[in-house]
Amino acid sequence: MPRSEEIVMLAALLISSILADAPTASLPDPLEAGWRGEKVCELLRENEEIRALRCSFPPGGGHERHFHAPHFGYILAGGKMRITDKDGVRDVDTQTGSTWWSAGVEWHEVTNIGETTTTYIIVEPKKAVKD
Repeated sequence: MPRSEEIVMLAALLISSILADAPTASLPDPLEAGWRGEKVCELLRENEEIRALRCSFPPGGGHERHFHAPHFGYILAGGKMRITDKDGVRDVDTQTGSTWWSAGVEWHEVTNIGETTTTYIIVEPKKAVKD
């Protein structure tokens, strides 16, 4: 399995031409948001170009309502998540090793409804990254 630093660098390369100005919102961002008073994301690296987080959700755990700036995601450990957003509620089986790109999320909240801890890496570009 790749190390966190390698994932961060890969993400920076994949999103090199994307700008990521965080939306103005009254909701917390993923690092500020937690679950029942406990943090679920930790800061892995932050500099002028990116912010990288590792977010872990044990069975029954979740992430309170929050927004996301544009970001790249990598699933370190998959599982079964319930996602609630403006489109409703859906259950999603996440697969270890999967990736995604999001142009940003106005708001959502998630709950781990599975039997294993799920863990994600989230990389948010702060500005255009030069090759």
